[in-house]
Amino acid sequence: MTPSSLGMKALGAAAALALLLASPAQTQTLKIVAQADLKIIDPIVTTADVTAAHAYNIYDVVFAENEKFGPAPQMAESWSKSADGLIWSFKLRSGLKFHDGTPVTSKDVVPSLKRWGVKIIGAQIMFSKIADIVATGPDTFEIRFKEAFGPVLEVLSNSGNPAFVMREKEAMTDPNTAITETIGSGPFTFVKEEWVPGSKVVYRKNAAYVPRSDKPDGYGGAKTVRIDRLEWMYIPDPATGVQALGAGEVDVMEYFPVDLERLVRSNPQVETRVINKLGNQLVWRANHLIPPFNNPKVRQVLLYALDQKAFLDVIAGPADLQKICWSPYVCGSPLETNAGLGDWATLAPAQKKEKARQLLKDSGYKDEPIVILSASDNKIVGEMALLTDQALKEVGFKTDLQTMDWSTILTRRQNREAPSATNRAAWNVLFSYAPGNFMGNPITNTTAPTPCDGKNWFGWPCDEQLEKIRQEFLTISTDAQRKDWIDRFQKRFYEVVPYIPMGQYLAKIGYRKNVTGILDLPRMVYWNLEKKS
Repeated sequence: MTPSSLGMKALGAAAALALLLASPAQTQTLKIVAQADLKIIDPIVTTADVTAAHAYNIYDVVFAENEKFGPAPQMAESWSKSADGLIWSFKLRSGLKFHDGTPVTSKDVVPSLKRWGVKIIGAQIMFSKIADIVATGPDTFEIRFKEAFGPVLEVLSNSGNPAFVMREKEAMTDPNTAITETIGSGPFTFVKEEWVPGSKVVYRKNAAYVPRSDKPDGYGGAKTVRIDRLEWMYIPDPATGVQALGAGEVDVMEYFPVDLERLVRSNPQVETRVINKLGNQLVWRANHLIPPFNNPKVRQVLLYALDQKAFLDVIAGPADLQKICWSPYVCGSPLETNAGLGDWATLAPAQKKEKARQLLKDSGYKDEPIVILSASDNKIVGEMALLTDQALKEVGFKTDLQTMDWSTILTRRQNREAPSATNRAAWNVLFSYAPGNFMGNPITNTTAPTPCDGKNWFGWPCDEQLEKIRQEFLTISTDAQRKDWIDRFQKRFYEVVPYIPMGQYLAKIGYRKNVTGILDLPRMVYWNLEKKS
């Protein structure tokens, strides 16, 4: 049996790794060192990137995001809208089947979209304007709007939290309850009996999958599977993963820390490459519901206490892989602006710290310990936590740095209460990161919404003025309107500080030279890959 992480400790690193890497003989088995451990398999109940990547393997979508970050049909064969824009009609392409052999019909698509629209922040604006989604035939359905909504296809092609189509049975599950069955219609099937959280996830080629006839285009186009078996390995120690890659025991490492690049590149059989050309944005998020960060004056202190350059030097390394950026919607995008930036964006680090100390004294902070969630198995989150702990202490905060595995953080971040003797799962600060194309779009950026209904992303900032401005983005039609909009948004953003962008960075994957077909995408996908002998 494949060992659990506990078993690995008992066996010893070498023996445990040998068991972990063992797999049934296959002509084309691709082994991946995954970025994180898969614990949650329902992409609707979490925004965890590893869960979305898992879902991309086994599910399909009606529309996907193409390489130009626009919508591309995937399960859709054709579509149209009424003259008044209130009715959008869709027809599914032929040959779509679930892994259990049953055909995909509109009765599966409709509840899948509805369940997605309830939970996914990037879809909620559109769904607030929808009267109903109805099946009009076995392979046709309509989205009927109460008022016209322009970017329908752009919302449906969300690549950060995609609208995966499930069987009607699973799609009818309460959106707040995780599904346990994972029968999709995508290019891979999930081998659930071989899944061991903390160790390995296994997929097989879906031989019945019918890819589109057009060439791969971003997340769209043909999803041609050229391997028989895909194995995700969870190896929490990056150095061990790099050694396995160099020895040919694994084929791809999705992420490795910058301080290990020289070791990765020292092997002539290994290549490194940036596949996410826009890079990622680092996210520093406070819990707005509880002291002290429910006070905007204390959140303003953070802008002076935290140094983007220090974070980027540790996480990104070389200057060509990092970019200081205060734009919530990513630098280099059409929404980059300097509006609303204070002297915290230009002062020297020593000056910023001195001002942070003074502002903290005047803020009303009452020496509450700041619970910082750090990940032992996620290098980026772990480094951000350590840097935050040091920075906050230097300006006068009391801190409580708590380290756990990443999957535990994904559970704990749902806790909304203040830390106490009876609530040890509470938190004040957590960290995340997401692809630039995802963060650069006001529709899909899940950390930007600030409604006061408590349904936004963890941390739950509340500012109706900022949320009203954000939703105005959907009405923009000219460059002048866009410039006015982003200036107004960013000025208010830095008055209330929903989160702190901690800069942009490029990350590299490592892979054996006999692996071909890797697509340049914000998230790695496994169709189109081939392992040469």
